[in-house]
Amino acid sequence: MTDQNVPAPDNAEAEPLLRVEGLKMHFPVTEGMFMRRTVGHVKAVDGVSFTLTQGETLGLVGESGCGKTTVGRCILRLEDPTAGKVIYDGNDVAHLKMGDMSKLRQDVQVIF
Repeated sequence: MTDQNVPAPDNAEAEPLLRVEGLKMHFPVTEGMFMRRTVGHVKAVDGVSFTLTQGETLGLVGESGCGKTTVGRCILRLEDPTAGKVIYDGNDVAHLKMGDMSKLRQDVQVIF
């Protein structure tokens, strides 16, 4: 085996375009027909973190029901996460106005 110096990718020191930090999505489990009360939570997503720089692609792979779609829905703010942050192009997705959300949804390509 030989040692070779491999140059860092051009985007190695670039600011992340998308940063997900400690993303959690817990759905309440309720019982009762009329007096619904929460008896627990299903942890669909529990502490997902990753970064993507411009030009990178990420594939989420896992078993059925493991939270892949829920992560995508939280990134696009189709679901409001229980905890964590989604930062797109330096902006917290939770605080984007409707027009900015439309741009985000056009820029981010999620395939379910």
